Amino acid sequence: MNQKTTAVTRSVAALRAALHTWRSLGHDPAPPGGDTGPRPPAGDTDGLPADGAGTLWRMRTTVKDAPGSLAALCAALAGHRVDILSLQTHPLGEDTVDEFLLRAPGALGGAEITEAVRLAGGTATWIERADAHDLVDAPTRILGLATRTALDAAELPLALRQLLGRCAIRSLPGAHDVPAEGVLEETVLRLRAPEGGVITVERPYLPFTPTEFARARALVDLDIRLGPRVPRGQDVLTLPEGDDITVGRADTADLAAARAMHERCSQQTLTMRYHGPVHDADRYLNHLLSPRFGRTLAVRTASGRVVGLGHLLWDGDETEVALLVEDEWQGRGIGGELLRRLVRMAVETGGESVYAVTRSGNTAMVAAMRSLGLPLDYQIEEGTLVITARLDELTPQDLPFEVCAGERGGRE
Repeated sequence: MNQKTTAVTRSVAALRAALHTWRSLGHDPAPPGGDTGPRPPAGDTDGLPADGAGTLWRMRTTVKDAPGSLAALCAALAGHRVDILSLQTHPLGEDTVDEFLLRAPGALGGAEITEAVRLAGGTATWIERADAHDLVDAPTRILGLATRTALDAAELPLALRQLLGRCAIRSLPGAHDVPAEGVLEETVLRLRAPEGGVITVERPYLPFTPTEFARARALVDLDIRLGPRVPRGQDVLTLPEGDDITVGRADTADLAAARAMHERCSQQTLTMRYHGPVHDADRYLNHLLSPRFGRTLAVRTASGRVVGLGHLLWDGDETEVALLVEDEWQGRGIGGELLRRLVRMAVETGGESVYAVTRSGNTAMVAAMRSLGLPLDYQIEEGTLVITARLDELTPQDLPFEVCAGERGGRE
C-alpha cells in the first residue's frame, strides 16, 4: 500500500527522505543554462546516435517573437557544427519558447551550447542529455501515448510523465478546488480528474508552457470520455503441486473478491502487509484497486477465488510494490511470481526503481526482493523496513514470467 495511507506515515517519511537523497544523485537536471551531467567515458555510446557522430541534447530557450530571432539562433548552433534534428515552438505572446533536439560534436558540452545560444539572444535556456527515444517526432509520440491511455486507465499518469518529462504526478481524490478547464501555475499543472478529484503535475526544474498544458488536458479529456477500462487478459500457470492458477489485472470491480480474501487471511498476514491496525485494512482496498493510482494483479484459483494481490502504485515520481497472498497459498512461489510481473511492468513504464514497505521481520518479502537479482537498498526505522530495487539498464525481457519450480501454461 502507498505509505501515505498507512499508519506508519511518519516513520516511513524519514526513510523516504533518505532514499530521495541517494536516488537523486546524478539524475536531477541542472539549473537552466548548465551542463546536466558528465560526458560518458570513452567508448560509452549512451546518448549517442547509432553512427557515433555526436551527442544528443534536448534544449529549450526563450527568444523574442520577432523576425530573424530563430534564424540567429540556428546560425549560432550551425557555427558550432550542431545539427537541429527537430524543433517545436511554444508561443508566449511577445516571446516564444523554442524546443530543440540537437546533435552536437562529442567534445561540445551543454554549457558551451548554452553560451552560444545566449549570445544569439536566447534566455532562460535549459539543456539536458537526450537518447534515441527522443528521435521520435512529437506528433507520433503523442499519438502513441493517446493509444496507451485509451487501452488502459492506469496508463494516464505514465502517459503524462512521458509527455512532460521528469515530473511528479499525484492524484488527490475528493478535491474540488480546480475548474473544469484546469489550472496552469508555472511549474505546476492542476487538472480535474475523471472521478472528481484533482491530478497535480509538478516539474520544479522547468516551467510548463501553455502548449504542454493543452496537451496534458487533452489526454485527461480522452481518459474522461472513455471511462473505466482495464485489460482483462490473463495467464494460466501451473504450481509445483499441480494446481492451476491465473494471473491477470484487477480493479475496483474485484473489490468484493478482495475483501473476501482479507477475511480468509490471518491477522499475522494482514499485519505484515499493512503495517498498521488490521481492522483498517479493508478501508484501503478501493484506493489500491483503482487504476488511477497504479496497477493491480490478482491471482485466482480455477474456481475464480482471489488468493493473491500484487500492487504497483504510482507515488509521485516513484513506484511502490506491495504483495498479499492468502495463508493457505503461501510458500508456493506466488508472491515471487507477482513481484517479478510488477517489476517488469515498472521497467516497461521507464521506472528507475521500485520500493517495498514492510515489517522488518517479514522474511518472505525480503527473500522475494532478493530473488529478483537486482541491486537493493535497505532502510529500517522503528521496525519498518523499506527495500528499494534499482532498475537501471533493465529491459522487460530481463525479468521473465515464471512460477518458482513451476511451469508456464497458456494464455486465455
